[in-house]
Amino acid sequence: MAFVHETLPQRVALERGGAGRRLADEVARLAARRVMVIAAGSASAVADHITSGLPEAVRWHEVRQHVPVELAERARAAAAEASVDAIVTVGGGSTTGLGKAVALTTGLPIIAVPTTYAGSEATPVWGLTEGRVKRTGTDQRVLPVAVVYDSELSSSLPVGLAVASGLNALAHSVDSLWAPGADPINQALGLEGVRALAVGLPRLVADADDADDADARDQALYGCYLSAVSFASAGSGMHHKICHVLGGAYDLPHAQTHAIVLPHVLAYNAPAVPRLAGRLAEALGGSLPGGQDDAAVAAAAVDALEALRLRLGAPRALRDYGLAEADLPEAAARCLAAIPESNPVPVTEASLAALLGAAWAGRQPTIRSER
Repeated sequence: MAFVHETLPQRVALERGGAGRRLADEVARLAARRVMVIAAGSASAVADHITSGLPEAVRWHEVRQHVPVELAERARAAAAEASVDAIVTVGGGSTTGLGKAVALTTGLPIIAVPTTYAGSEATPVWGLTEGRVKRTGTDQRVLPVAVVYDSELSSSLPVGLAVASGLNALAHSVDSLWAPGADPINQALGLEGVRALAVGLPRLVADADDADDADARDQALYGCYLSAVSFASAGSGMHHKICHVLGGAYDLPHAQTHAIVLPHVLAYNAPAVPRLAGRLAEALGGSLPGGQDDAAVAAAAVDALEALRLRLGAPRALRDYGLAEADLPEAAARCLAAIPESNPVPVTEASLAALLGAAWAGRQPTIRSER
């Protein structure tokens, strides 16, 4: 065993009902005097509640998925005009992403208060979209200095969005098993994240009318954080590269795209990494077959993920979210250019076209022994 693992510097607080107090503590720790609060309209009430008493200099409401460059530039200008010295983001991954875009050029510290299970708050990864191309990169300046988790803030999250967001979180873990920087530490973190999400998410769906099931939301937030930390270390693998291309080029919804594409990428790669596939199957609550057949172990992981997706009523087809069948050849070519060479299984334009075609139509993911 030989590896180099870097642990990212970040404070994390998880406390049910404690967001306002924890946030005030973090702002005070930074000695911030002019704070920019970024919160979309849907998160305005939450932001009003938890930021009361903060030295707020500007409130920014405009948030869009995939962070268009022109939006980032307007938010940066607003931050400069107000002479802010810290950023507070309240919302999901798009909100955190916009805060990161501002921090990328200003170096301003971010305190993230997530209301979904996106995971962006735990990574130094930024993304900006321009001309149908989503560029991503890694920069320590965009890693939030603190994250405040509070399960009460996600109590009003619609079940469908909670499912898509939770599966997006789970995708961080799965990708981290074989991404370019994968190591035993981030694999362990990721698999524990999978276990927590596999416990928490079904309870959220089963108790959709029970807004008081904070234990399930705590589990989901815990799993979301671990998954994101594993991804932050391992980097983007095949799955995330595909989803970034689809989101940037075709403006597909981020979380739903991840939820749909994930099982197909797992089915593609799992036979080449049977030991990891077996551990993933167990973390998802599945059972392993007898014997040492790699294809059977890979199938166990895919079956366990599919069983979870079925329980959750997960999104199934990219065509349901605006991707046209005529776009598939171009999408396959765009994705091919982005896939890391370290992917466990060689990737061709034909194999990507088949994978995307299955995800587009919502077909069952299939294990193939030969590529």
